[in-house]
Amino acid sequence: MWRWNSKFLHLFRRYKTAESSKATPFLICSLVSSNYLLFSAAPIHPDMVRFNVTTKHTAPIDGQKPGTSGLRKKVKVFIQPNYLENFVQSTFNALTAEKVRGATLVVSGDGRYYSKDAIQIIIKMAAANGVRRIWVGQNGLLSTPAVSAVIRERAGVDGSRASGAFILTASHNPGGPHEDFGIKYNMENGGPAPEGITDKIYENTKSIKEYLIAEDLPNVDISAIGVSNFCGPEGQFDVEVFDSASDYVKLMKSIFDFESIRKLLSSPKFSFCYDALHGVAGAYAKRIFMEELGAQESSLLNCVPKEDFGGGHPDPNLTYAKELVARMGLGKSSSGQEPPEFGAAADGDADRNMVLGKRFFVTPSDSVAIIAANAVEAIPYFSAGLKGVARSMPTSAALDVVAKNLNLKFFEVPTGWKFFGNLMDAGMCSVCGEESFGTGSDHIREKDGIWAVLAWLSILAYKNKGNLDGGKLVTVEDIVRQHWATYGRHYYTRYDYENVDAGAAKELMANLVKLQSSLDEVNGIVKGIRSDVSKVVHGDEFEYKDPVDGSISKHQGIRYLFEDGSRLVFRLSGTGSEGATIRLYIEQYEKDPSKTGRDSQEALAPLVEVALKLSKMQEFTGRSAPTVIT
Repeated sequence: MWRWNSKFLHLFRRYKTAESSKATPFLICSLVSSNYLLFSAAPIHPDMVRFNVTTKHTAPIDGQKPGTSGLRKKVKVFIQPNYLENFVQSTFNALTAEKVRGATLVVSGDGRYYSKDAIQIIIKMAAANGVRRIWVGQNGLLSTPAVSAVIRERAGVDGSRASGAFILTASHNPGGPHEDFGIKYNMENGGPAPEGITDKIYENTKSIKEYLIAEDLPNVDISAIGVSNFCGPEGQFDVEVFDSASDYVKLMKSIFDFESIRKLLSSPKFSFCYDALHGVAGAYAKRIFMEELGAQESSLLNCVPKEDFGGGHPDPNLTYAKELVARMGLGKSSSGQEPPEFGAAADGDADRNMVLGKRFFVTPSDSVAIIAANAVEAIPYFSAGLKGVARSMPTSAALDVVAKNLNLKFFEVPTGWKFFGNLMDAGMCSVCGEESFGTGSDHIREKDGIWAVLAWLSILAYKNKGNLDGGKLVTVEDIVRQHWATYGRHYYTRYDYENVDAGAAKELMANLVKLQSSLDEVNGIVKGIRSDVSKVVHGDEFEYKDPVDGSISKHQGIRYLFEDGSRLVFRLSGTGSEGATIRLYIEQYEKDPSKTGRDSQEALAPLVEVALKLSKMQEFTGRSAPTVIT
């Protein structure tokens, strides 16, 4: 039996008074809770309409298992009837009730093709599932690191905070009607959903029978900043469109000394170039580099976000960031112009970065080690010291050497930023990175491309604080070579074989595991290929036990470790949308300062030959060369 509470009676009297006096009427929305009928009242706005909830019947669709960074498929797959809806409902069903009903969620992404349609679908499904409000970045744009920042930092006018987010991105994969789309869910800490949640999502997709949607909820204009109010069976539902950059810019200004970076960028000795590859980073580059730091507009390349990334591949590496590579003097042909002192690029959702000096490439593995080695002196956020550092297993051991020298806690984790997030939430890690152009810190729970660029600019500003008015500029190359002289150099390369037949890729990996049962046999094969390569002393499949929650992650990559510290690592990537991607990582450590200046490919040639022949790469895949060499 329902009881009328005093709040309702008060609101009902106000409603009747408004009716009789012809004043602005009030809309009454009911919510059933704890055997009470609770009511709220709000002025009716011309755009405020009531919606109904529809239960739609559906059936499981194969292949909706999230990878390391969510679910990624071709657009043609996502636009199939019920494909997106099944995954979104399966996600809602995997979350606890308090994370959905009455919650505030963020829905935005990198702006790739199909994002705008997907946002409207998710808004309608969120309303039907009892979500209280949705926050959307203007035009549906929020970088992945900005989403993390919004979850962790933003408060609504009523004090509301987001408890999670649907991020619409396929990261560094191409966009367009015939290319890739993706979706992933981030939790209340701002980081990707842990395996416990993604496993539940996948199990739900295999048994789903229905989903909820507010079909009559009108589409929200996500191009205009403002709040749209609606009312449904469970009460009021709001959609707020807000400025995409403000929260993120505020956070960056709290971490870095913008004034010192501004002085560096204003120096006639220093020149700068940033390429957003037509990804969402463009929405932040102008605000940060031009408006806040005074960079010239001519220093920004491809900073207008586009649904198809301008027809390019938004992956910040030497293969795909061709325009930046050429401008930095690293292209095959010379333009005749003097390259800038510093260059950087971002991927589609702005969580990855590539750092370049004049005619000089900085490997991601070196980059995170150099940031860690200089963070306390150069970046105010870290002035009290680093809690610890971490890297993904395939990343070179350059960070390990820094941690040992600086007496820092060190962790080696599987590929996937969620593993760093656990360490950060436990206060065990400050700076972390991946060889796949991902670098970040505990300011958020995602890798952060623009943060990494600002970190490098901070180090350059610190190293040159007495040189801008006179003296020789300390360059990117100077900083890297000095680091090698201090800590040694980890020669490193990665070979990517993309869209390989999945069956062939699995056979190759299984053969590598089988070989590890006899290291004597492996060493016989190695010596038969190259007699100048060191002895293999260990082989395994990397397994990680999380020091925070005790969870165990198995089959995280196949490793061959050599007596001289060299490594071969083979791993199947989970970031592609079709087929399989085999990643081969090759590393050799050199601590003799007289030998750290060799060409990387020349130094690694013997190990490369061993890796290709030991794995029978061409025999299994039919590929005579990798798709990308980094």
